Amino acid sequence: MNFSRVQSIEDVLSPGRALIVYGPRRIGKTTIVTAFLKKVEQSGKRVLYRVGDDIRLQELFNSQVRMDILEFARPHDLIIIDEAQNIEKIGIATKMIVDAMPEKTLILTGSSSFDIANKVGEPLTGRHFTMTLLPITQAEINESDFEKRQRLEEFLVFGSYPEVLALKTRDEKIRVLRELVASYLFKDILVLDRIRSPELLLKITKCLAFQIGNEVSLQEIARTTGTDAKTVQRYIDLLQKTFVIKRVGGFSRNLRNEISKRSKYYFYDLGVRNAVIEQWNGLNDRNDIGFLFENFLAMEFTRAANIADRPDQLYFWRTHSGQEVDFIIEREGKLFAYESKWSKKPSRCLKQFLSVYPNATGEIITKENYLDTLQK
Repeated sequence: MNFSRVQSIEDVLSPGRALIVYGPRRIGKTTIVTAFLKKVEQSGKRVLYRVGDDIRLQELFNSQVRMDILEFARPHDLIIIDEAQNIEKIGIATKMIVDAMPEKTLILTGSSSFDIANKVGEPLTGRHFTMTLLPITQAEINESDFEKRQRLEEFLVFGSYPEVLALKTRDEKIRVLRELVASYLFKDILVLDRIRSPELLLKITKCLAFQIGNEVSLQEIARTTGTDAKTVQRYIDLLQKTFVIKRVGGFSRNLRNEISKRSKYYFYDLGVRNAVIEQWNGLNDRNDIGFLFENFLAMEFTRAANIADRPDQLYFWRTHSGQEVDFIIEREGKLFAYESKWSKKPSRCLKQFLSVYPNATGEIITKENYLDTLQK
């Protein structure tokens, strides 16, 4: 499958600011940075590329010896540090370079938003921009709308990780997704927060996988997994910060009948979700098609906002009387309401929401019209 990233390193670079590229493992951070590196090299500029697990680099940056760090950076126009979260004092060292040599271009990549943010966020306040890479969106796939619709089942079952999209056979996709989950879902989280219970992590993740599209009760998951709600919340926070799941809260303008305290959780990639529960059946042999389609749309909205660098807020809407609208997007003060329907059906709930919020616009999204809606 042919696809290409819309995001570009060049578009977000700025003099006197480091660039931090976030995203889950094997999402293409190194690929996009390496492509930029080659362009810079061709222009004749001096480039340095290092990986954060380089012990000598760790020793240099963690020493916080300003003279040595600046001497390291001085000969180079572009400095790229891949997997920068492996360097404990990366933020302080980067600040030294940016402050002393604002003409330098520094790019850091990290596979965990919270881990690298903890290390660079405060030291680099006002001195960095960020770019987040997520799984490939429909807008980045270089095929006709007809071809994309024909492949919709593939997206719902195997997701849209770049590596998976490039594979041709079902068995290859399953093998890579299994390995992907084992390598970053568990190993990274266990290392990042010194968690000693991978079994509990898997149980909680499975609970969330079975509840996509539904409001989640921490107490219910705690009872199911044999732990407490506080531990469940901690694990869910880690899953969010490592780009496994995304929280969507309830929309409310403080009307008595609206529910706003519960949350839904969607997986950033459906291939990862299906790998967690080992569910690879085609759509004709599944009972979760509607929820898969809903998760797919939630992530398309999320990725589109990320690519466009828009601060869209994604919610769901539900009342105590049981009326529910899948997606409410708040963008620049305007409200957009969407109902996800695998097959087109009337939506009384959507009409009810629009009667409560008459200035909002509403639409039912189906497998027939979803690309038209996503392209708006």
